[in-house]
Amino acid sequence: MLSEGFWADRTPVHEAARRGEILQLQQLIESGACVNAVTYDSITPLHEASLRGQTQCVKLLLAAGAQVDARNIDGSTPLCDACASGSIECVKVLLSHGAKVNPPLYTASPLHEACMNGSSECVQLLIDVGANLEAHDCHFGTPLHVACAREHLDCVKLLLKAGTAATGFASGGV
Repeated sequence: MLSEGFWADRTPVHEAARRGEILQLQQLIESGACVNAVTYDSITPLHEASLRGQTQCVKLLLAAGAQVDARNIDGSTPLCDACASGSIECVKVLLSHGAKVNPPLYTASPLHEACMNGSSECVQLLIDVGANLEAHDCHFGTPLHVACAREHLDCVKLLLKAGTAATGFASGGV
């Protein structure tokens, strides 16, 4: 028999945010549900909504006091998740609420995530707001390495145009 709490810590707020159930989420918030509840792996409802591009849920959660730079067990923030999903609208909302474009992470940055996803719109927005083009991840290298490895040429071009050093690439490459 499973112990109480195993997998049960994903709250109704997490589920409503994940599914984009705006009215349900609003009711839960109005009834006092915690918008910063974390699962066993430190995922907040804001992570759930951001990863699935649920912009209206992201707005509701932030208005209710959700922590914009909360980190999950892997160190990922909601902005990283929004970039991973390629949701430019969620990225814009999170940035407008003070999300750090260069959080002190030990994992991939929001720019890495946007490059992995191939979302050139997210890449450009992050560049525009000062993303660190040379952020280094021990698994992926720089955002340019990621964009090249995933063959997202639009992202590669944006990074190069923004002044990224093409360190480590053979001449005549990109």
